[in-house]
Amino acid sequence: MSSLPMITLLPDRHARLRAGHPWVYSNEVQMDAAAKALPAGTLVRLSASNGQRLGTALFNPHTLVAARIVSRDDIDSLDTDFLTARLRRALALRETLFDAPYYRLVHAEADGLPGTVIDRYGDVLVVQLNTAGIAQHQDALLNALDGLFAPRAIVLRNDTPARGTEGLEEEVIVARGALAGPIEIIENGSRFQVDVLGGQKTGWFFDQRDNRAAVARLARGKTVLDLFCYGGGFGIQAAVAGAAGVVLADSSKPALDRAMISAGLNDVGANVSTAAGDAFRTLDRLESLGERFGIVVADPPAFAKSRKDVPAALQAYRKLARQAAKLVAPDGFLFIASCSHNIETEAFADAVRGGLSRAERNGRILLSSGAASDHPVHPFLPESAYLKAMLLQLD
Repeated sequence: MSSLPMITLLPDRHARLRAGHPWVYSNEVQMDAAAKALPAGTLVRLSASNGQRLGTALFNPHTLVAARIVSRDDIDSLDTDFLTARLRRALALRETLFDAPYYRLVHAEADGLPGTVIDRYGDVLVVQLNTAGIAQHQDALLNALDGLFAPRAIVLRNDTPARGTEGLEEEVIVARGALAGPIEIIENGSRFQVDVLGGQKTGWFFDQRDNRAAVARLARGKTVLDLFCYGGGFGIQAAVAGAAGVVLADSSKPALDRAMISAGLNDVGANVSTAAGDAFRTLDRLESLGERFGIVVADPPAFAKSRKDVPAALQAYRKLARQAAKLVAPDGFLFIASCSHNIETEAFADAVRGGLSRAERNGRILLSSGAASDHPVHPFLPESAYLKAMLLQLD
């Protein structure tokens, strides 16, 4: 018999979990004194009110999502062997999808490791542990990664806002091995310098890999404006594909400096320039100068950090679509994206349509997409499909 604590759901509150959803909300749990007293992140057994076993989960009595399933079976621990098995499964999928070791290795619930993000940059692994449950098993996870990959370094980028809601401290450390500075990755055949210690998120955004390739296929002979460019992923890959000229625009001067290093790595530095400053002001300035581009890319950071931000965020997406569309040459292309999981797909598409209408532009949608395949979506957790993107040709 397992020694794990038992958490019992309220009567008739287990159907969604039984159907496949990986979460239990706090208002679905018999939150008695014993449950409330459990430390955040405790591994527990779940039971329906009729005694039916529902699986094993990581439990936090202090959060809205109180339990996150790790196994539909009764298990005794999340030890190194268990975690190694989950990592092997995730690795097998990525090795099927990609030829080179640059990808998201683990994408939380979809890979059976809730609250866990692991990005692989060759022989460097970057880990985010976003829930108290997985944070309790940090050492076992690091041991599993060491045993499976023998990496040069494992970096903990435990600096996400989600950790605060779980009662966790933020930290950025090299947990295993050593790392002297930025590293180099390859995406779609192009080389990029990445700062995994000081860059945004884990250092790079693998989720836009396929969308960058789609834009690059259109770029030969065209001028390209890459707004919110960060590391220059869209613009530099367009330059490598034969763009006539690329402008990388971002509010961060260090990000632009690193992007230009990457341009040099690909021998396209002479064809790439930068524009530092607020993206909306950059758009205003370029419009006043009469500039037009064959391709405009608008890939902003999340405009909606929470649900209360949604109305203002949709207004910002409409404004961005309007200003960006005005800079697209006739028969040129607009790529625009939202990484705000609080923004629903249709609401984003409607905001883009509103911006196009105000810019008095029409055209056709060539692609409606999301994140690349190394960011799989749990079939019963569709709200985790955060990235929305549209590629349009404008008349």
